Amino acid sequence: MKPQPGQPAYKIGQVAEMLGLKTFVLRYWETEFPMLRPVRTAKGQRLYTQDHVRLLKEIQHLMHQEGMTLEGARRKLAEMKNRDELKNMVASELQAIRGLLADEESPEK
Repeated sequence: MKPQPGQPAYKIGQVAEMLGLKTFVLRYWETEFPMLRPVRTAKGQRLYTQDHVRLLKEIQHLMHQEGMTLEGARRKLAEMKNRDELKNMVASELQAIRGLLADEESPEK
């Protein structure tokens, strides 16, 4: 997840402060959750996008409020990702079907 032009990018200390966590927790979660890979600057600083922050909030919720283990949180996030991918695939198929139906209904010249 690279930051898009105009999209805010946050340093690790800023994200840690937003979430009320220590920076070492964020660094540790990077090793435990493969989908969490912040962009690195030439100097090695971590830059987190809004998507990263949303993912971190979800991890924090699963672990701290739901009481899940690292493995449980990883599994839950993978399920959520698969569900989102399935929704996107179904939506694309439905749009294709809608296009086909619209083509059939349009009067031929």
